[in-house]
Amino acid sequence: MATVQLQTQFSVFLVNKPGVLAQVTKALADAKVNIAAMTLVDSQEHGVLRIVSNDPDHAQRALQALNLPMTQTEVICIEMSNRPGALADVAQLLGTNHININYAYVTSGAPGGKTTGVFKVADQNKALKLLSAQVNKQGKGKEAATNRKARGRR
Repeated sequence: MATVQLQTQFSVFLVNKPGVLAQVTKALADAKVNIAAMTLVDSQEHGVLRIVSNDPDHAQRALQALNLPMTQTEVICIEMSNRPGALADVAQLLGTNHININYAYVTSGAPGGKTTGVFKVADQNKALKLLSAQVNKQGKGKEAATNRKARGRR
């Protein structure tokens, strides 16, 4: 884990028919909004498109112009290494500390690179403190290891 931050997520309710997702993503592209993370879940009646973007204000304006039912909420975004077990580490940390994960999704990333996990949790403040402390702890461990390597090369 490298960074933890609160982000705005938009949930857009889409009719299940061809071209609707294309309409939404084109509106965001035309507004120069980059999608940082996204998931689409369907039911018989409609789909729910959840989007986190790099620019929530522009995203909101672009989405509102489509006149589709939409809500917004705050989610926790965590930059993680793209390796087996990274998501399990976060889920275990939250579960061990009695924080329920209402839902989660992750982005794809380059092998060996970074990925973003998006989490909607029951106790957002507790989760932010816990995850931020874990990131800081890991960062200090990496810094100490880097310093040890640098001293050994002298």
